[in-house]
Amino acid sequence: MSTGELTHVRAAYDREMRRDASADTADARVERAGAVVRHIATGGGGAGWNAVLWSDLDEETADAEIAAQVAYFAGRGVGEVEWKLYGHDRPADLGDRLRAAGFVPEPAETLMVGRADELAALPVEPPAGITLRVVTDEAGVDLMMDVHAKAFGTERPAIRHMLLTLLRDEPETLAAVVAMAGDTPVSAARMEMRPGASFAGLWGGGTLPQWRGRGIYRLLVAHRARVAAARGIRYLQVDASADSRPILDRLGFATLGTTVPYVWTAKP
Repeated sequence: MSTGELTHVRAAYDREMRRDASADTADARVERAGAVVRHIATGGGGAGWNAVLWSDLDEETADAEIAAQVAYFAGRGVGEVEWKLYGHDRPADLGDRLRAAGFVPEPAETLMVGRADELAALPVEPPAGITLRVVTDEAGVDLMMDVHAKAFGTERPAIRHMLLTLLRDEPETLAAVVAMAGDTPVSAARMEMRPGASFAGLWGGGTLPQWRGRGIYRLLVAHRARVAAARGIRYLQVDASADSRPILDRLGFATLGTTVPYVWTAKP
């Protein structure tokens, strides 16, 4: 993509996926609150994602707005809040201000975008012994969670809750897939598609260590790209880890910038 196109795409991403974002499930909502847009989990049981998605701040307003968001979520009894900070957000020292307010940065990721139609045309075949299972039920979700636990070393009950909620309430917004070696799940990934958006998000791509380097990650990207292209979605978006970025570079993804999740956790 040219520099001009990248600038246009980043502006569209900020508008569609951040400022005018949709909730990730039916038991959540997105609202504009002054100078921020926040995602609020409204379901019971403490499950769901609470986050600040977008902000329009400056040196004079940032500290008060950060404090207001902490107070808001703390008042709801939320245990954890994520502030999605992008490299082009303002003020330039917003990350320092978040840290001063008790937010802890997680590893930086690279915001990458690729054209769905080009990625859908990739000549990719499953490696020997690998088949793809499209996730449509709880059993499939549990296969995904098994892969994620082994690939990333963490249990993610909130992700499981989200996937089950989407399959129940909005299955058209989710495309999830597991790569199987016989009866063993070895890789998994999902794609989230919001109605009317130009972007579909690729999330959760993980492969068991002993199965890496065989083209499975590339296979799952191409599979989801075909689904997106068939629905007329223009771009695929990834918050890429350091491990994923080289693969996505080779597949033709372009870099829009960086993003760092800053996480505030309520004190016990």
